[in-house]
Amino acid sequence: MRLALLLATLLATPALAQERPALPPVQAVPAGPQQPPATVIAEPVAMMIAAFDADGDARVTRAEFDAGLRRSFDSVDTGHKGSLGYIAFSDWSERWMGDRNTLPSPFETDRDGDNQVSFAELAQRFDLLFARFDADKDGVIVRRELLTIRPPVFAPGTRRRERRN
Repeated sequence: MRLALLLATLLATPALAQERPALPPVQAVPAGPQQPPATVIAEPVAMMIAAFDADGDARVTRAEFDAGLRRSFDSVDTGHKGSLGYIAFSDWSERWMGDRNTLPSPFETDRDGDNQVSFAELAQRFDLLFARFDADKDGVIVRRELLTIRPPVFAPGTRRRERRN
């Protein structure tokens, strides 16, 4: 009976009445100039294409592009089946573009809907990317063609300075 009374007393004690360890004081971070957001960015697929530059001349020829794409595919198709399931495609994407969810996705690359991405399907999708990045249509992709310029982004509540005429 005493044990039941003791347990009831302990259960009835509010948690707030118990002692808590003191929290360490919060250190203020000095306010200073912050780095502005980037206005020049590269898509993950653009970084991958830049890595296809085999001779280090900062230019990706069509031959380097095709060889790099084949090398990237073969690095994940270790069984040499000639196709990647969607999970293996995600592994490929993570390895070569830095994240499993980058574009192109397996759903847009798998043209015949068999839940496999063949090298031919990947090459067909990358043909479109080569054409898009080769802005001057000279058959070579240079670094400036791989970059995206975006307008500056301003923090909420800030305004751009107005131009004076």
